[in-house]
Amino acid sequence: MPAEWEKHEATWLCWPHNKNDWPGKIIPIRWVYGEIVRAIAEGEKVRMIVPSAKHELQAKRVLSQACAPMENVEFFRWPTDRGWTRDFGPIFVKRKKEVAIVDFRFNAWAKYPDHKKDDRIAKCVAAKFRKVRFDASHFVLEGGAIDVNGRGTLITTEECLLDQELQTRNPGWSKERTEKGLRDHLGVKNILWLGKGIAGDDTHGHVDDLCRFVNPTTVVLCQEKNPQDTNYKPLNENRERLMGMRLEDGSKIQVVHLPMPKPVVFDGQRLPASYANFYISNAAVIVPTFNDPTDRTALGILAGLFPTRTVVGIHAVDLVWGLGTLHCLTQQQPSG
Repeated sequence: MPAEWEKHEATWLCWPHNKNDWPGKIIPIRWVYGEIVRAIAEGEKVRMIVPSAKHELQAKRVLSQACAPMENVEFFRWPTDRGWTRDFGPIFVKRKKEVAIVDFRFNAWAKYPDHKKDDRIAKCVAAKFRKVRFDASHFVLEGGAIDVNGRGTLITTEECLLDQELQTRNPGWSKERTEKGLRDHLGVKNILWLGKGIAGDDTHGHVDDLCRFVNPTTVVLCQEKNPQDTNYKPLNENRERLMGMRLEDGSKIQVVHLPMPKPVVFDGQRLPASYANFYISNAAVIVPTFNDPTDRTALGILAGLFPTRTVVGIHAVDLVWGLGTLHCLTQQQPSG
C-alpha cells in the first residue's frame, strides 16, 4: 500500500446525501465539500460518487458555485448508505506499476445496520476501471483504522482492531491473525500498535484521528496539554509507546507533536475534533480547523512538514458533527 503523499491519479469522495450523518446540518456540509473539492482538484482528478442523477445535478451546482475546477471532477452513480469514503471505499495497492484494489468487508464500524450499499463500492470501482480486485471479505477493515509509510510500516490501534467487547470487527481474531491479514493484503511487514483513540470517536479508535505518517520516518502525534481532559492520558500513553517503536529498517521514529483544539461540543456531545484528520493530495494538504487559537499553530506545523504543498485550512466545526472530518471523507487512488 503506497503512502498517501505518493502521487495520486485521483481522490475519491461520496456526495453527502444521508441527513442522519449530519442531523440538521446537511445543507452547510455541501458547501464544505465545495471547499474540499476546490483544493484537491487543483492537482488531481476528483472522482465523486453520487446516488442519483438528482444528486449529481446538486453536486455540480454547488461545486461550480464554489469555483472548483470542474474539468477535473468526474461523477459515478452508485447507491451508497453514507458518505465516509475512507472507510468503505476501495483500498488501492501497487505492484511495480500495476494498481489493484483490496476489497475488505465493511460493516459500518460494527455499530450501524446501514452498510450493504457501501460495502459494494470497491467492487463497482474495480469493475469500472478494470482493476484486479483481491477479495478480502473475510476481514473487516476500514481505511481510517490504518496509516502506512509506503515502505512496509503500518500503524494502527488496539482499541479499534483488537477489541472483542464493544465494536468488534473480527470476532475471535487474535493479534497474530490480524497482523497476518494486514501483511497478506497490504504488503506491510512492520506493524506498530498504539493503544486508544480520542474522545468522541464513533469508530472506537481510528488512528487517523491521533497519529499520521508525514514521510517515511516521521509521524505527527496529537498531544493534549490539559491534564483534566479525557484525551490527556491515552495520548501520553501513545507517545510513550512510540518512543520505543522502530521502523521497518530498525531506525527510530521521528515524532512531531500536533496540538489538540479545545473540546468541540454540540448538543451536549463531545465530538472527535482533531488536526490529525488532514488529507494529503497532490497539490495541497487540507486540514480541519475549528475556530480555535491552536488552528494557526497546527497549520504552521503541517506547513513545515509539507514544504512542497499548499496547506489549506478547511472549516470543520459543522463537518465534525458527523463524527469525522477530511481524511474520513477521502480515499486516494495512486498513480499507476
